[in-house]
Amino acid sequence: MAQVLAEVRLAGSPLQSYRHVCAFFRSPDEFYTVLLPFIKEGFDRHERALHIVDPKLREEHIRRLEAVGIDTTAAEVSQQLELRVWEEAYLRGGHFVPDAMLTLLDERLSAGLTEGFPLTRLVATVEWALQDRPGVDDLVEYEARVNYLAASHADPLVCCYDLTQFSAGLVMDILRTHPMAIIGGTLHENPFFVPPDQLLVELRGREPTARN
Repeated sequence: MAQVLAEVRLAGSPLQSYRHVCAFFRSPDEFYTVLLPFIKEGFDRHERALHIVDPKLREEHIRRLEAVGIDTTAAEVSQQLELRVWEEAYLRGGHFVPDAMLTLLDERLSAGLTEGFPLTRLVATVEWALQDRPGVDDLVEYEARVNYLAASHADPLVCCYDLTQFSAGLVMDILRTHPMAIIGGTLHENPFFVPPDQLLVELRGREPTARN
């Protein structure tokens, strides 16, 4: 059964019932300008934060959180902050398996409630999908399937993409998997969204193509 929706603000607007969001950015500064208020709101409300980041940028991420008054050490000890790098989430074992990642995400969202947090706010960067790793071509299928998971959780799920690195074709496919999108720092209901039942049939009928 889905949780009761608590008001959440993202990119200056209230996030309604559709909480699977693709967030497009062109720089780290834009990323943090848009997302830090959302992240800080969650900490101030004693909600849980699940962040998945590039291992090379983990320390920078901590520095950015601390710059807005988040005690990351205390938050990790209390389990309010769960900070994972890509190899601890999407790329466990050196490759991407959508089923395994969906199971992990479901477990971590459910654990937040078990541990007493009313919501878990996911912020995850996705540039791992540009690496030459087995399974990364399943990214779009995975994002489509996240919508089934989102339907049973009230938690906001923000998937972050660097527009300077992803191809236009892949960005368009990613848009089709998210009912909400942040573009130009503003939250929009996404007119390009395709329900997962329909999109998955289409994806499975495609010939394999390069992702870039």
